[in-house]
Amino acid sequence: MSIKIKIDSALAFMGAAWRLSQPYFSSDEKWRARTLLAAIVLLNLGAVGMLVLINDWNRLFYDALQNKDAEVFWAQLLRFTYLAFGFIVIAVYKFYLTQLLELRWRAWMTRHLLGRWLNKQAFYTLELTRFATSDALPDNPDQRIQEDVAQFTNLTVSLSMGLLNAVVTLLSFVGILWSLSGGFAFSLGGQAFEIPGFMVWMALLYCLAGSVLTHLIGRPLIRLNFEQQRREADFRHHLIRVRESSEAIALDRGAAAEAQQLDLRFGSVLSNTLQLLKAQKSLTWFTSGFGQAAVVFPFVVAAPRFFSGAIQLGELMQIASAFGRVQDALSWFVESYDRLASWRATTDRLTSFEATLQQLENTAPPAHVLGEQPSLQPAPSGVPASPALHLQLPSGQTLMRIDPVPLSTSDRVLLQGPSGSGKSTLFRSLAGIWPYQQGQVSPPGDAVFVPQHPYFPQGTLREALSYPHASGSYTDAALQAALVHALLPHLCGQLDREAAWGQTLSGGEQQRLALARVFLRQPAWVFADEATSALDDAAQTTLYQRLVDMVQGRGGLVSIAHRPALAGFHNRVWQVQDGVLIDSLNSANPRSRNAQAGQVPQP
Repeated sequence: MSIKIKIDSALAFMGAAWRLSQPYFSSDEKWRARTLLAAIVLLNLGAVGMLVLINDWNRLFYDALQNKDAEVFWAQLLRFTYLAFGFIVIAVYKFYLTQLLELRWRAWMTRHLLGRWLNKQAFYTLELTRFATSDALPDNPDQRIQEDVAQFTNLTVSLSMGLLNAVVTLLSFVGILWSLSGGFAFSLGGQAFEIPGFMVWMALLYCLAGSVLTHLIGRPLIRLNFEQQRREADFRHHLIRVRESSEAIALDRGAAAEAQQLDLRFGSVLSNTLQLLKAQKSLTWFTSGFGQAAVVFPFVVAAPRFFSGAIQLGELMQIASAFGRVQDALSWFVESYDRLASWRATTDRLTSFEATLQQLENTAPPAHVLGEQPSLQPAPSGVPASPALHLQLPSGQTLMRIDPVPLSTSDRVLLQGPSGSGKSTLFRSLAGIWPYQQGQVSPPGDAVFVPQHPYFPQGTLREALSYPHASGSYTDAALQAALVHALLPHLCGQLDREAAWGQTLSGGEQQRLALARVFLRQPAWVFADEATSALDDAAQTTLYQRLVDMVQGRGGLVSIAHRPALAGFHNRVWQVQDGVLIDSLNSANPRSRNAQAGQVPQP
């Protein structure tokens, strides 16, 4: 039963490796990929053919030495020059084309996985689900895309070509070894027996025993390689977090705590590395001894025939060479076991990542893409602008129930509620990125969502301000006007300065830069989640007035905010109470419209 389980496991793994490999060779680059692969196969066949010719050269060259035949010696030496040159040319182009195929395959596969990871906000959903639930979801997608893809393409090409080379070498040299080795005669119970092709059988038994022992000794490497990649990625990920949160950590005097966490993760890396080294040491003990014994093994077996005069030195050397080639071919599993273990671990990691992406693609609701969804047109009283909506947590628990709520031009809504009541979750749902909900919402087509902690790409200020559009999408005058409008006139002369703006600017400057993006794009609707929480009252009042003026008559404003000073900029309030969203007029704003407009019946 255990053998059947192992066979099934091996077949399942090969199927997974094929499913990861097949898309590239069926993609829009398939003809280039297949041509490169065919060229590499032909070069491998050519290299084996050259080895056959060199094996035959061994017999003639060493016979000339034994017979002291100078004319044949120099002729064969000249012939070797041609053979060696041909072999070198084949080896160089085999290496170059193999590396080129690996490079092109890695480029295609990386872009393919990046596209799927970024599509439908899968990168966000994956992290959200992994941290919010106990599900064993793939960790460190950055490592899987950057490192595992490179390893997978490299190992798949090199191991498959190595296996092909081993099979062709075996088929090419086993006949030569069979014809040269002769039979092995012996007597047993008074009867004479002879085993034809004795050297072939000895090579087969030698390598079969070596392969079985290699698997038994090196089996822990598969698990250890998988674990090593995971722990290395965790350590690198925490280093990146420290770099990105350097200011907060420094202000909290958290260097010692971070050093402890980093040392804990690095200790985990070292611990697994030590286990890996011990397993590799055990395997190296065996494979090194196996390889060294293989050097003299054919001479020991063929020596009696040489000393009896049945064969000459040239044939002995040809037998040794052919045995070496057959042994190398049969020992492919032994010599490649360590890399096979790494390939298995890498394939398993990519397979689980692929499966998760596929699951997200199949189950996630269609993403709301701003500009492609139906806009909320001005709605008369009582006309629902969205169906009933139930927001859920990743665990499936209902967080909030929302009855149909209309939004009309000139609506300015203040979203309030206790901490943890789901305000930011509703914000994400309105943006179309929250995957755990029943029902749909239709955000306005011309809308911008401003988070409390905005993201800025590392690069020039021009790029940070234009994000997510290209830096050339706006004129310098428009960029500078937006900065002035957002109370950042001192940055107008720094458009081409490169910096990590998420760390260089203060919290208030970052929020003002995020609002500068809004003024630059001039959307009809603005959804702001604590977008001015780091600003002083005077700056907040000025910027909110400018936001209201910008959307007046064109769209509206929805804000999550706790500061009382902001209530006067809104004419409606969405209050979250006990998991229910209640819509009402804002009594703090004397300009609120008629009390009946857009009111949602309370449950």
